[in-house]
Amino acid sequence: MLIESTAHLPVGLAMFQDLFHAPGGDQLPRILLRWSHFVFGITWIGLLYFFNLVNVPFQKGLDADTKKKVNPDLLSRALWYFRWGAVGTVLVGLMYYAMYILAGDVKNANAAGGNVNVWVVLAVWMLIGIVVFAIEYMIIMKVPALTKDGKVFAAVVAVLVIVMGFLIVRWLDGQLTVGRDSFASNKTFSIGIGGALGLIMMLNVWGIIWPLQKRIIAGTAGTGPAAPPEFARRAFLASRTNAWLSLPMLFFMATSHGDWIIFGR
Repeated sequence: MLIESTAHLPVGLAMFQDLFHAPGGDQLPRILLRWSHFVFGITWIGLLYFFNLVNVPFQKGLDADTKKKVNPDLLSRALWYFRWGAVGTVLVGLMYYAMYILAGDVKNANAAGGNVNVWVVLAVWMLIGIVVFAIEYMIIMKVPALTKDGKVFAAVVAVLVIVMGFLIVRWLDGQLTVGRDSFASNKTFSIGIGGALGLIMMLNVWGIIWPLQKRIIAGTAGTGPAAPPEFARRAFLASRTNAWLSLPMLFFMATSHGDWIIFGR
């Protein structure tokens, strides 16, 4: 019986071999980068939605004594995963974009007679997102007239994002066009916009949300001076901005995989 039961084992293994394909040398780092990007992104965006959809309304029902007992430990832990999830998501995404998306289009453009430097294209692309964040930062921190009404602030951010998207498309298309042929793929455009939104969101975390929340938590726990009341409003605006920006960010990441060829010639 044992011999009969194992007689077909080589055949079964052969069938499994036909179904399973081990990753090649170039495939493995791509898989690991994309998998890491997903894990970091789920951690980050999941906590972002927890803060905005659960924690913000929940905090309104807590009295001051309960906040002193609950918030320092709860928020400190959540914000640790939140901010490092943001860093991991953006850094891994940048590596994947530069090495496997943008570099491919640059190689094709140069093969057709272009003279494109992938690092220059990447640096200017990042600079566009950083400048947009700097403008948003100044508005949140220094221009209360534009943040008093949430609708006005939302309109300002929407205009900034639309202008940013236009500039990114123009920059990438201009750099990757040789003669009459554009070598910028839909992936380069879509991830270019979605990734820039992710970059702004990460800068919001580290430049606005975390510094302000750190002061607020210290004041609540009694380990530091009480934070000015406007800190909570500013942190809320940056967090809510990230929640809204995550929607187009995820949309453009999805369109990069060909469900809808939104950009490219």
